[in-house]
Amino acid sequence: VSGFSRLLFRPTVIGAENIPLEGPVLIAPIHRSNVDFALTLFISKRKVFFMAKDPIFRVPLLGPLITHLGAFPIHRGSADRESMARSEAVLRQGHALVLFPEGTRQEGRGVAPLHDGAMFLAARTGATVVPVGIGGSDRAMPKGAKLPRPAKITIVVGAPIDPPSSEGRGSRTALTAKSEELRVALEKVYLESLRD
Repeated sequence: VSGFSRLLFRPTVIGAENIPLEGPVLIAPIHRSNVDFALTLFISKRKVFFMAKDPIFRVPLLGPLITHLGAFPIHRGSADRESMARSEAVLRQGHALVLFPEGTRQEGRGVAPLHDGAMFLAARTGATVVPVGIGGSDRAMPKGAKLPRPAKITIVVGAPIDPPSSEGRGSRTALTAKSEELRVALEKVYLESLRD
């Protein structure tokens, strides 16, 4: 997957040193394309885990492949306690987890208010949160496309953000404030990734 993606997207990575080499880290990329998950392979030598919508796991070959790459299913449209529990377990074990804080794929240069899930997990596990901008993935595989096409991709990894300081679930106010901090950082790295 890494070799194919490198050939197809010729990725440039800026700021990879911002990913901690150990300890729990929540990698929070912009989400503009179905290839975004594959592009996270280039930002760290660490094994990364990530959630993917459950229908993908029923696709022959693709399901076993993404499971091997570290994916586990999320059931969209409902409060999926199992996938949240698995996400929390991954972080508590000191691993890296990719979570798209926008939820589903979005369009445009702006970043709308984020879901609080990323900061909720960070508060519960003490994980550092790292914003990641991915420029060009929407050209590589726009919404509705069945297969990716060649496109130059630039990935910008932003400065780490400390988790909310409150213990346990954290207050709604603290989570919302930290989610806004992440939104601003995510918009910054995304715009930087579009300059190339």
